[in-house]
Formats: sequence, structure tokens, C-alpha cells
Amino acid sequence: MKIKNWYSDGKPWIIAGPCSAETEEQLLATVDGLVKTGITTIRAGVWKPRTRPNSFEGVGKIAFPWIKKAKALHPTIQFAIEVASAEHVELALKNDIDILWVGARTTVNPFNVQEIAEAVRGLKNTPVLVKNPINPDLALWIGALERFDAVGIDKIGAIHRGFSTYQESIYRNIPLWQIPIELKSRYPELLLINDPSHIAGKRNLLFEIAQKAMDLQYDGLIIESHRNPDEAWSDAAQQLTPDALQEMLSRIKIREKSFPNRDFKNELEGIRDQIDETDKELLEVLSRRLELVKKVGHYKRDKNVAIFQLERWNKIIENRPLWGNKLNLNTDFVKTIYQSIHDESIRIQTDIYNEQ
Repeated sequence: MKIKNWYSDGKPWIIAGPCSAETEEQLLATVDGLVKTGITTIRAGVWKPRTRPNSFEGVGKIAFPWIKKAKALHPTIQFAIEVASAEHVELALKNDIDILWVGARTTVNPFNVQEIAEAVRGLKNTPVLVKNPINPDLALWIGALERFDAVGIDKIGAIHRGFSTYQESIYRNIPLWQIPIELKSRYPELLLINDPSHIAGKRNLLFEIAQKAMDLQYDGLIIESHRNPDEAWSDAAQQLTPDALQEMLSRIKIREKSFPNRDFKNELEGIRDQIDETDKELLEVLSRRLELVKKVGHYKRDKNVAIFQLERWNKIIENRPLWGNKLNLNTDFVKTIYQSIHDESIRIQTDIYNEQ
């Protein structure tokens, strides 16, 4: 997949608007408020694929005349909507929608993605943004992007909206930042936008998510904004008024990608050299630990003892975080490391048992 860098505004792309286009009056009032804050790309849900039935699923195509009216009143704005089928694409393009995005519930299904890809085949000036799948599956996300690349879409982008897992979290959808970072590492030219609204699920968490995205050099944000969020027909808790959105955006610090000062670069390289040496030491220690795991595996196999020892594992997962805490290491971080080490230990010992 050859991704082109097609967005070169020089500043983060802010896309904002209501979760759903509910009424003409609501949409026009919200758009008017956003335009006054300087927003020029408006999002609005026309169709809303919901997890469960009997939830508000959008007003459908009756929203298009409202969108046209908003664009007539504000000629500089562009509109972005979600599409989940070829029919949605046809109606969106017929009604001069400028930007399309594929939602998380659609990205999970390659058949649906391919249907949409065929419907947009050959479009050169209409950006197609693909949200991450609901489940944390990077390959599935990349596969969806590849389908649009294969049909000749030049303006492709990815939206990080968080993931649904069984983990307890303060967020509506856990960010799992390592997944979009890996995506960007593989495709540096790919436009990457963060969706703090769907990650946070609550207004009071929006800023920290948006700021972290900017700290990680995301290319923009897509944020839900409503003229009266508490009366919104969907996702009320995560929407901001246009004024509140402007206030939040004014607090976000945009980081420099690099710093040209020679002394800064020399100091930074010196620290990075120390990190490289420390990493070598870390891997040497890890290698020694896994060699000991092999010894344990051979011994247990020869004595016909089960690979997994629950009592031993419970002891490790209980005291290693305590050791780490004394060294100012985050408890969850230590647990994650040891879970990975344990998984690799099980794999190594399984291979040893299979040698018999």
C-alpha cells in the first residue's frame, strides 16, 4: 500500500459537529456556532449504526437538504458523514458531501468495506477516512485501508476512536495508543486523526485525550459538538458546545516535530545513546532469564510435572509489581511486562515438552 501525504495545511485538521443531524434547526445552529469559532470541516451523523436496536439510528436522507442549506449559508465549509453501504455512498455523493468516513462497526466486516470501496472506486478528490475496528486488530484496520487504496482512492486517512475490550477503564473505548502508533510507523505518510469523543465518552476526559494525540503528532482531531449537548439524541455525555470546544482547543499545545538547535540535538542524541546501551543490557538480562526458563522446562518435563504452575504464577504477579513500585515503575506496566514474559515462558516450555 503506497500512501500519499495529501494533507499539508501545516496545522492540525479539526473536524467538529454533532453526533447526529437531528433537526434542521439543531444542525444549522450548531454549524453557525462552529463556524464562528473558525471550524471549517463539519461532521454530522446522517445514519447511525448502533450496537443494539431501538436506539436512535439517525434521520437518514432527510438530513441532506439541511446540510445543503448549511453549506449555502457558509460557503467555505465542508461536510463529512459516515457511510456504511454502497447506497449511503451514492446518496452522499449525489448530495455533494465532501468527506466520507467508515465507522468502526463497518471496518470489522471486510465484505461491507469492499462494498463501499467499489462504490467509491476512482474518486480522486473525496477523502475517505477509516475508523479503527471495534476490536483491537491492526491487521483488520490495515486491510480496510488497503481496500480503498486498491480502488484508486488517493486521499485516504485513518481515525483512531479507541477499542472495546473487557478491561475495566475510565474511558468509553480504551485508546490502546500502541496500535495507531504502529500503524503510523508502518505508513508514515498516512493521515492519522484522533477521535477523543468516542475514546473518552465523557466531556471531562476530552482534553487529556486530545492533548496526548497532539503530543504524539496526530494530524488532527474529530470531535462531537452540539448546540445543546444535554438534549442530544445520541452520545450526549461526550459532546461539547461550540464555545466549550473553542475553549478546549485553545488550551491544547501543539508540539514541534523537531528542534533545529545543534546543542539540543547533541544533548538528545547523547541521551538516546544511553537508552540504546541500557536496552542492550535489558535484552541480555531477559535472555538470561529465558535460559533459566528452559532449564526449568527440561526439569519439569523429566519429572513429568505440568508446565503451568498456578501458585508460582500468582506469586510472581503479586510481588513483581511491588518490586517495581519501589523503583517508581507503574504497576500496570510491570504486570504487562510479566504477562508477556510468562506467555513466552509457556511457549518455550511447550516446545521443550513437544521434543519428546
